[in-house]
Formats: sequence, C-alpha cells, structure tokens
Amino acid sequence: MTDDATDTPFPALPDDYVQVPGEDSSVTAQTASPAYRLAFVDDDFLLRPDLRAVRLQLELLKPELLQQEQGIRSTIAMFGSARIPDPETAKANVEQAEQAARAHPRDKRVAHALTVARRMLANSHYYEEARRLAGIVTNTCIGEHVCDFVVKTGGGPGIMEAANRGAFEIGGKSIGLNIVLPHEQAPNPYITPELCFRFHYFAIRKMHFMIRVKALVVFPGGFGTMDELFEALTLIQTGKIDPIPVIMFGREYWERVINFDAMAMEGMIGPDDKNLLTFVETAEEAWNHIADFYRLPR
Repeated sequence: MTDDATDTPFPALPDDYVQVPGEDSSVTAQTASPAYRLAFVDDDFLLRPDLRAVRLQLELLKPELLQQEQGIRSTIAMFGSARIPDPETAKANVEQAEQAARAHPRDKRVAHALTVARRMLANSHYYEEARRLAGIVTNTCIGEHVCDFVVKTGGGPGIMEAANRGAFEIGGKSIGLNIVLPHEQAPNPYITPELCFRFHYFAIRKMHFMIRVKALVVFPGGFGTMDELFEALTLIQTGKIDPIPVIMFGREYWERVINFDAMAMEGMIGPDDKNLLTFVETAEEAWNHIADFYRLPR
C-alpha cells in the first residue's frame, strides 16, 4: 500500500504495533507516547469530538466504495417493523401467550401481550409478502455483474429479515444497513456479507438508504419506519431527489394510523401530495407498479 501523495510505502503494521513501555528495550518515552501513533490507526484520536467530521466522511465513503466494487448500480429500499415475525414464529408466540393468559386470567399485562401476539400473527403475512417481493425484485439482476434493483434494508429482524431472506433464497445479493443501538442490533443472516454495513450516525445511514434508490417499499411499522417514510416523501416533495415510487403495503393500516386526508384538509400538505403514495396488498402489485414506472418488462 502506498501514500498517493508521495508514492512511499506505508510502514508495516504488525499485530503488536501498539507497544507497551517496559516490554521492549527499544521503547522510549517518545515512541510510547500516544502522540507518536499513526493517526489513522489511533482509535483514541479518531474518536475525539473534533474528529466527528472525519468519522462522518468515513461512514459515507466506506459503503459507497464497497457497493461500487460489488457492482451495485441501483437499489430498492424496503422498510417495515422489526417486530413482525415470520408466520411460524407468530403462531408459536400466540400459543405461548394463550398459555400465559390461562395461567394468569386477571393479569392485564398478560392480556395485553396476548392481544399484541394475535395482531402480530395477523400481520405476519407481511413478512411473507416482503420475502416474495424481494425474490421478484432480485430476479431482475441475478447473474449480472452490474446490479440494478438490489434489495436494501436496515439489516435487522422482522420485515428487514424477510426482504434480505427473499433475495438470499434465490441466490441474489442484498444490502443491510445496520445501526449501533443501545440494545445491540445483530445483522440478520441473509444479508450478503460483503454488503453488510454498520453505522454509528443515523444521518449517514439515511443518506445511504437514498443513494441509488429506485423505489421505496414501506410495510407497516413504527417510529423508525415512519421516520424513513417521511424523510423520503419530503425529499420528493421538495424536489431534492427525482420522483420515485413510494409503495405502501396495507392501506387499512396506514390510513388508520396516518390521516393524510386530514393533513390535506388542514392545508398542511397539497391536495395532490397523497398521490406520491401507492397502496398495495401483494408482492405482485408492488412489482407491477415499479415495472410500469420504469417501463420494464414484467
């Protein structure tokens, strides 16, 4: 490896490059000082508040370069709740919650947990739709060196897992944009390892969701899903990005939790802004809309 400015080879970095005073007779006060460490391998230095701008740049640059190496030309971003399980897990959760409710019939928390488990079982069909859609989308780029419409998710469980799984099951690539959280989020096992990224900064992760994106597919979800949804709608509404399909799975859910018509009646959005959204119920409907938008063969 060389430094582009001087074409001088970087010094070799052995595993024990951080020397400890007293372990080597050649160590001096000067060479043992943190100031002597190479800046780009000095974690204490890189993690200083003053280096935030550099860290932001690195988080932007690393996934960009690796996606270029993998031939990723465009993506389909798929969002949704991390809490929606696959149908088999959802059924098992209901059975467990029912057992708990029978054992504690007057416990309100147990009763609430049963209600939630039953709703999650009803919602688990979205896991299967996300999985199927990812397979349909990924089928458009299997075998190509340059890949269009590569599935991209937040890298976690639930709907994210389903989407990465659908791509994995037909032998395609998919991307996971994981984030460091107080309760650590592990990447789901279906992400292409070379495209499994980890972020500290939400802002840079958001940018990577929108870079290369050709469509946004949104399944029922909570705060995080809505955050990404409204971020994209704002960028489209303000002309910061070109129009892309924004596909909403589950009209009944979305119109119950967000009253877009009320926002329009109050003058908070334009009367045509709701047209930015397309509601669908199946993977085929979603793909047909994307294919029609880009005039692709079905």
